[in-house]
Amino acid sequence: QVQLVESGGGLVQAGGSLRLSCAASGRTFTNVGMGWFRQAPGKEREFVASIRWGGIRTYYADSVKGRFTISRANAENTVYLQMNSLNPEDTAVYYCAYGSYGSSSYAYDYWGQGTQVTVSS
Repeated sequence: QVQLVESGGGLVQAGGSLRLSCAASGRTFTNVGMGWFRQAPGKEREFVASIRWGGIRTYYADSVKGRFTISRANAENTVYLQMNSLNPEDTAVYYCAYGSYGSSSYAYDYWGQGTQVTVSS
């Protein structure tokens, strides 16, 4: 079992920044990919970013490319999502996921409880 706990969400004005953190515990392995997804009210959960083991390869949704950066600190079993130039369309609950690096939510085995990000205009 793997437990994931997200933090760092909150309310920010458009153009601002936030950094989300996801701490993994339990039977974790550093050679496993992790990702971030988000779900806005009334919409399906969508892929945001992912990172392969070793933190060398990263993947982003087109909507966040150039604004968001995913990184990981294997020694701390933590993955981060630095979000810059936020806009109201980024408002959603953000979820951390463990077990893959693809864009499909079905590829991930474990999920965090989510953290709310609200961007005001």
